[in-house]
Amino acid sequence: MNKQALETPSAQQAVDAVIVSRRSIRAFLPTPVAQDDIARILEVAARAPSGANMQPWKVYVLSGEARLRLSRRILDAYAAPKAPDAPARTASYTYYPRQWTAPFIERRRKIGLDLYQLLGLERGDTAGMAAQHGRNFQFFDAPVGLIFTIERVLEQGSWLDYGMFLQNIMLAARARGLDTCPQAAFIHYHDIIREELGVPASEMVVCGMALGYADPDKIENRLNTEREPLAGFVKFMSK
Repeated sequence: MNKQALETPSAQQAVDAVIVSRRSIRAFLPTPVAQDDIARILEVAARAPSGANMQPWKVYVLSGEARLRLSRRILDAYAAPKAPDAPARTASYTYYPRQWTAPFIERRRKIGLDLYQLLGLERGDTAGMAAQHGRNFQFFDAPVGLIFTIERVLEQGSWLDYGMFLQNIMLAARARGLDTCPQAAFIHYHDIIREELGVPASEMVVCGMALGYADPDKIENRLNTEREPLAGFVKFMSK
């Protein structure tokens, strides 16, 4: 597509609509997703820029019994009784800050509170919250689960590139009427993922992602997260 075509109002509106309508969906229909569609989404997403064209992404696409088998293994580990003095599971990398500060802690608390209120989970309902968190490992019942890995030798620049690849997947899916949910929860079960999928020791688990069609009747899919107004994170400087 040439530059002139990209600048037409219809193209701009379409791109904006795809970006704005993307949300993290937490309940999916069982409707299958054609493998050809998945392949095309990933092919388009791989046009993401990367330093020196290194293309640091690797993707494991799970459906059918392969997806169910991984979910069962992780859910078994998640639900297993833990000794009081047992160490926490070690994540493949540190996703969240080691020390929470404003405004990030407030934003984290708000999205958690908003979701649990929609689901009717009251403060202190640890069992209900744990069950909801466990739904991550079922890919929220999406028919397709994606697991992403990166070579351990790569540095922060490649992780920036990886983020653009992940965003491309979510937008290409949305343009096809599909929905997604990126999931860092999987990094705590990288050992099971490695064993189940045959991930080489040279690769690190980055995240998972649910892919499918949103269930419009599920209340959790009404969650619409707030965004900071432009003035809160942008400075226009001309002098």
